[in-house]
Parts: sequence; C-alpha cells; structure tokens
Amino acid sequence: MTEGDKAPRNGGQWGRSVDLLIVGGGVMGLWAALKAARAGLDVLLVDEGRLGQGASYGHLGALMAHMPDKWNAKKQFQFDALLSLETEVRALEAETGLSTGYARTGRLIPLPKPHLRDIALRHETEARINWRAGDGRRFEWRVTDQPPVPGWSQTEGIEGGFVLDTFAARANPRGFTASLTAALRHFNNVGVAENVAVLDLDGMRSEARLSTGDIIGFGHAIVASGYQAFPMLERLLPARKTPLGMPVKGQSALLAAEIDPSLPLIFLDGLYVVPHEGAKIAIGSTSENVFDEPFATDEQLEALIRRARQLVPALKDAPVIDRWAGLRPKALARDPMVGPVPEAQRIIALTGGFKVSFGIAHRLADAALRSVLGSAEVEIPSTFRVEHHLA
Repeated sequence: MTEGDKAPRNGGQWGRSVDLLIVGGGVMGLWAALKAARAGLDVLLVDEGRLGQGASYGHLGALMAHMPDKWNAKKQFQFDALLSLETEVRALEAETGLSTGYARTGRLIPLPKPHLRDIALRHETEARINWRAGDGRRFEWRVTDQPPVPGWSQTEGIEGGFVLDTFAARANPRGFTASLTAALRHFNNVGVAENVAVLDLDGMRSEARLSTGDIIGFGHAIVASGYQAFPMLERLLPARKTPLGMPVKGQSALLAAEIDPSLPLIFLDGLYVVPHEGAKIAIGSTSENVFDEPFATDEQLEALIRRARQLVPALKDAPVIDRWAGLRPKALARDPMVGPVPEAQRIIALTGGFKVSFGIAHRLADAALRSVLGSAEVEIPSTFRVEHHLA
C-alpha cells in the first residue's frame, strides 16, 4: 500500500471491513470511488498497479457520440452522458485545481468517396432531430466541401467533402485520471492500495483476500479492473462455460507540434488525430484481438503514424515524444457490463467500456452505486446489464 494512504473510518486497520471495496483504479473505478466518497461511504480502492495507469493511460481522449441515425436507448444514454460529463469535469477541475484537458472542439471526418457524402447528408438531417440537449442546445453533423481551417486535413483524394461534428470533445486521459485521483485524496473516508492484487473475492462471506495477506470484509464490492474483471467475475459464476470478455490491445502515440488545440479532432477509417493542450497531438489507435506482446508498440503503430502524417500535412516532421500500448476490456456482448452479479448480489460489475469508458464512466458509476447507496435507479440500456451479458 502506498505510503501515506489513509485508512477508512472503520477502525483504521487493514483487515477490517469497509462499506465498499473497489477493485481497479482506472477511470471506471476512480469515478465509483469518488462518488461513493462524496456519499460518505468508507471506501477501499485497490489496484494491481498505479491508479489510472492501465487502459486509462493512453493518449487519445476522443469523446464522440454514436452516429445520429437509427436512434435508440443506447445512443441516447451515451449522448446524455457526454453532455453531463462537461458539468462533472468543470466541478472536478474546480475541486482539484488541475486540468483534465477537456474541451468540446468537435470532430472532422473526411469523406474519401462520393457516395459517402449522400450518407453524411442523411445523417445531417438525423442529427438535427436527435442531437438536442434538454437546455435547448443543438449540435450539428454538418457536411462541408472544405475543412474549417485550411491545411488541417489533406483535401487531395477526398472526393465526398467533409463532415464537421460539433458535439465531439476531447480530454487528456492522463490529466483526467490524475484529477480524479487528486480529488480522492481530499477524503478521509477513502483508502488507496496501489500495487496490491485482489487474489480472491468471496461473494458468500463478503471478503476479499489481498496479495498483502490482508482479508478485507466489505458491505459491497465493485469489480472495475478492466479486462482482469472478466475472470474475477467468472469465478463467481461456476456454471458459466464461456468467457465474459477479452482484452483488446491498443497502441497510440503522442507527437509534438505547434497546432491550435481548439481544432477539431480528425477521424478517418479507424485513425484518430487529436490536438491537445501543450502543443501535443495524439495519434491512434489500433484494435488488436491477437497479439504476442501486450505492452509493447510495434509496426502497427508506426503505420498509423505514417497515415497521420499523410492526412495532416502539419505533422509531416513532428517528432514522436511518447508511444503507448495497453489492454482494453471488451465484453463478449460488446457493451459495458454494469450491475450486481446474480449469484453474489453484493458484488457489482463495472467493466467492458472498451473505447467509450471516458465519456460515460461517471454515469455507469452512478448505476453501479445504486444498489450500494439505495439511490434512485439510474436508467441504463438493457444491453449494459449483467443479465444481458450472461444470456
């Protein structure tokens, strides 16, 4: 356990019980811990490594809505979560004095083929209907002939024009998790155990055995340890024969370039180019279901960097200042997995966010905490519920 960590208000000794044990200190676990702390619960947050340095430690931080067509409950949930994130972030920044790097800068999507323009024009109409906030704000999916700033994206070979999405935002993943971590340090009712593993989670006894030798009793436990949550939850489901999810490798890079950070991020065929504060540009990311070295970068990232330099002329000679590789949690049913485990109701799943975690983790944490706090139910899409994943 890290030096200087504060023990919960429950007697002050490890090995006693806490109201809430949270396994995993990524963006999901951090939001759950912060919201539980604000509600006055005694919380112990345990992470095998350092807080925020797992799948949440990449570079991109792209916050984008689902496509505005074929609107459904899942798309509405994500849209509303992305809207409310702005308020949550401003409160977090005010509380800690730290920047999350959040800004609603929009997204630019080049349309290489002419037929893509017709599809984009249909989406433009659908966005007018579906991308509306409760306070009257409207967001656009606007089809244009040229990028809003000359030279920001190449135009050669872009036959269908461009889409400017005014709803998309970005945040600095490392700044974001650092802000959440700093906010937790303000609470005396939160203990943090870094570089500590949960070896066993007993749903019958409501106990966890840690790699330190401690046995921690809990009122409830939230399993938010990314891809490592899947086998932990599977052990609570002895009748289950198939995995709940899998790790997917992602690689990203950070380039140094004097580019206006208010420019929209660019998305084209799986490639993201995201301007951040401090003259830094994030490039990514790969999605690899098969890999030999989970935490090493390779030629697949170099190929993305080459594509980015071709797409954005201003990056032609920009030096690479950091490369990253990590594993993201992808549930078998693809959507996030949130809620009590049927065979162990005091253990709650909070994982499977894959590529959307940063934008909706604060609302998923609310949903996970509902049964802990006895609060009003947070309506989540049916495909997010544990029962759906088990089916």
